[in-house]
Amino acid sequence: MRGIFAAVIALAWAAGALAQGTFPNRPVTMVVGFAPGGGTDITARIIVKKLSENVGQSIVVENRPGAGGSIAATVVAKAAPDGYTIHLANVGALSVAPHLNSNLPYNPQRDFAPISMAVVLDNVLVVHPSVQAKTLAEYVKEANERPGGMPYGTSGIGGAGHLAGELLKLMAKANLVHVPYKGGGPAMSDILGGQIPSMIATAPTAAPHVKAGKIRALATTGTKRSTFFPDVPPVAEAGYPGFEAVNWYAYVAPAKTPKEIVDRWNREIVKVLNTQETREQLLANGMEPTPSTPEELARYMERELATWGRVVKEAGIQAE
Repeated sequence: MRGIFAAVIALAWAAGALAQGTFPNRPVTMVVGFAPGGGTDITARIIVKKLSENVGQSIVVENRPGAGGSIAATVVAKAAPDGYTIHLANVGALSVAPHLNSNLPYNPQRDFAPISMAVVLDNVLVVHPSVQAKTLAEYVKEANERPGGMPYGTSGIGGAGHLAGELLKLMAKANLVHVPYKGGGPAMSDILGGQIPSMIATAPTAAPHVKAGKIRALATTGTKRSTFFPDVPPVAEAGYPGFEAVNWYAYVAPAKTPKEIVDRWNREIVKVLNTQETREQLLANGMEPTPSTPEELARYMERELATWGRVVKEAGIQAE
């Protein structure tokens, strides 16, 4: 009862602040479900700079890594619906986790207020120089000949990288072994250090190291060649037609956040995503800015929830 009362007070206070034109009048927390250095974290930090300037308040990026983004999503689902906590969530937390965890502490459709899509991006399969494979076909062959199979790291269970890896395992009949991390940053550190031989990473996480020659990119996970990796074929082009596993990040707030506040955040986030400076920074990191209305995001989330539910079932993906 005390929690409900506090939430009602917070909601009324926030609505009043907005009506007076003072929202936000204190620092805002932007929760990210992965460790620093991964794609979600990079996206958040690109956007937050201009967003903070535009709203005239400090916005703190808070990393809550673990469980493929579900730990952060749980924190946000339980936060006060006052507009001072927003979440840059990933496809895994919003569309995949419910199919992997029957005891998930939140319901993506019930516990969040959609604000706007942020970016859409391909993932990329990369390997350490110790791996002999130079093509996807050679990678599959090497995986099947390697004792114990080919380990591949990802940012976490149920994320786009994990789904891409399990789809590849299914379609290519490849002996791939999933190694989940608490974000793309830690996984990238391990592949650079040779602790894992391969990884399915976001473009922004992988690109600097591919360009430096520290790792090799073998295939991307979209349906067409990435403008970021024009010389790297998509999996669908490299022998497995129909393969697709794109990643996306979207902004949501706790459910029951007043519509006026959701709309305010939508206007501010869309404005930032449409600025030339932000677009260029995101595109330079392999991410396509894709602003939307709250209603468009809600419909997209619903479609993705159904789509990945079918994929999880058909591929037999299970939470480790």
